[in-house]
Amino acid sequence: MTIKWGILGAGRIAKKFAEDFKVVNNGTIIAVASRSQDRSTEFAHEFEIPKAYSSYEEMVKNSDIDVVYIATPHNFHLEHARLCLNNGKSVLCEKPVTVNSAEFELLQNLAKEKNLFFMEALWTYYLPAIIEAMNWIREGKIGEVKQVQVSFGYAGNMDEKIRLANPDLAGGALLDIGIYGIAIAELVFDEEIEDIQAMAHFSKTGIDDYNSIQLKYINGGLAQISSSLVSELKNEAVICGTKGRIEIPQFWMAKKAFLISPDKKLEFINKELQLGYNHEAFAVNELLKKGAVESSVIPLLKSKRILSIMDQVREQIGLKYPFEK
Repeated sequence: MTIKWGILGAGRIAKKFAEDFKVVNNGTIIAVASRSQDRSTEFAHEFEIPKAYSSYEEMVKNSDIDVVYIATPHNFHLEHARLCLNNGKSVLCEKPVTVNSAEFELLQNLAKEKNLFFMEALWTYYLPAIIEAMNWIREGKIGEVKQVQVSFGYAGNMDEKIRLANPDLAGGALLDIGIYGIAIAELVFDEEIEDIQAMAHFSKTGIDDYNSIQLKYINGGLAQISSSLVSELKNEAVICGTKGRIEIPQFWMAKKAFLISPDKKLEFINKELQLGYNHEAFAVNELLKKGAVESSVIPLLKSKRILSIMDQVREQIGLKYPFEK
């Protein structure tokens, strides 16, 4: 059984996904849709995709498609995921899966009602380097984990016209890249949160261009998370335990992980040429073939927890998007 995919959106992330999909042997991309026929046709030609649509509505009516990968800006995710689910299509939706947890509940309930697979495309969780780091933790190689320190930041183009600087498109550092740091903390500690403290700086367009978040878990774990669209941060995750630490450079797209302790040093290096989107795509195909409606790696509960944390952070820093009631 080969799972057949449609791609909704033909931008930069969609291209990365399609490029990595070339090595996925249990599925095939049969359609792509963009609001621009030229863009859709160009995308289809580049990745040898049979169908190119200029209408999302038209693509999701294609009865051959099993699942749709949604790669549009996150302010559109509710609308586009709802369109797919209402047309009987399973959904893999880019992160953040929605702008807030209230929107997510609407989609979660709809997917349950339709008995369809629904998952957030938090690809980091499927990367071999992250999986190996978690194995080291479970095996007790760094003892009891006490702290997670995460940074993700770069000095980007913050022209008022680009998506990241646009509050109408849910721009800002938190939702676009801060989510990765929160996701790592949630993966490592996997406990209820006792306290959240957050601070942010706002750009002239009204989005958070850099922020700092602290999470305290009920098991005593502490996470410090920094994200920025205007400054170069160290761009790593450091997981600190009582017997050592794990360092993961460029953790959101990790290729390497290093374990450092007084009595040992271990390293994991993934030499695959792909960025890593292929791992989540392969996993989704296997889940769909089994008739699953969600992933145990990125369960709906985990996506909702991450969104709830970001909701609370936004409440603290005073970030509300114009389209939110």
